[in-house]
Amino acid sequence: MDIVRVLVVDDTVVYRRVLSELLSSVPGIELVGTASNGRIALQKIEQLRPALVTLDLEMPEMNGLEVLRRLRATSSDVGAIMLSAFTTQGAEETIAALSLGAFDFVLKPSTGDMQSSVKALRSELIPKIQAFARAAAVRQRLRKPAAAASHPANRAPASGDVIQRMRRVASGSACKPEVVAIGISTGGPSALSKMLPGLPPDLAAPVVIVQHMPPKFTKSLADDLNNRCGLAVSEAVNGQTVQAGSILIAPGGHQMKVERIDGALVARVTDDPPENNCKPSVDYLFRSVAYTCGPNSLGVVMTGMGNDGTLGCRLLKRNGAAIITQDEATCVIYGMPKMPAEEGLSDVIAPLDKIAAEITRFAGKGALACR
Repeated sequence: MDIVRVLVVDDTVVYRRVLSELLSSVPGIELVGTASNGRIALQKIEQLRPALVTLDLEMPEMNGLEVLRRLRATSSDVGAIMLSAFTTQGAEETIAALSLGAFDFVLKPSTGDMQSSVKALRSELIPKIQAFARAAAVRQRLRKPAAAASHPANRAPASGDVIQRMRRVASGSACKPEVVAIGISTGGPSALSKMLPGLPPDLAAPVVIVQHMPPKFTKSLADDLNNRCGLAVSEAVNGQTVQAGSILIAPGGHQMKVERIDGALVARVTDDPPENNCKPSVDYLFRSVAYTCGPNSLGVVMTGMGNDGTLGCRLLKRNGAAIITQDEATCVIYGMPKMPAEEGLSDVIAPLDKIAAEITRFAGKGALACR
């Protein structure tokens, strides 16, 4: 893996020093410089050519969101990991940053103990920088040389041609899914903001989602997506009916499962322990859907780090459900979808821009044919 060149951007002297010392101590990471605000950061990005910036959200002169907008306007390939405060405002700004293309985020430690803060930053930030480096290496590997791609015989297929159907699935089956369950992590907010608006307002099945995020952040994500989608998006509330026309996102810091009560599907929000170090967990949700809906369910695994969702996919498949996984080329991190695909659990492997159409193909529109 190539060395990752990182620029630290933060208006706080203490954080610039702590981050600089931390990053300088990690093999494979090269600290190229620091900046105290967004305006200086843009100048140093131009001068120092980092691959990645750690970017504070709240800064004088130019904040982190404006830096991202300027980078996006110039089609810059510099990555960004945001440092966010654990507040409602911090959550809203972080969701905006992720929608603007930030790779990921870490929470600024709230403890006053410097040693504990440094330890927390190391455990959260370093794996995400390393994940960014792996993702960049994958993108480089998947990128064809310009000369080869220009040759007629080597031109990339049309987007619709890159969908891989691993087995024949009867899209005209008498029974459509009662529920669509989606698991997603790193790269999720941006991917969901592109994919979910493609679902029709009359999608015949409700959608339940686990996005790995802390409390407050899932509520801000749901509010942002609700403004973008034809379906109603909300953070799930315990006991809420899971019905067509709605998308429910598991609350950060809790688990979510689907149960059937008096014939109706209901979301249960619990304080059960983490699974795969995740709370909410994709496996936890998928397991409940497999038991409750069996073959009348659809699992979707999208971009994310780790393997949360693999065990759930095995159980869904064993109970007759269909599985869609996102392809490697369009994942920010090809972790969570990788193992289900390699194990042959995927019925369809699709690029991000085709997943909504595939979900609609399975679920249909209007009233369900059966329960």
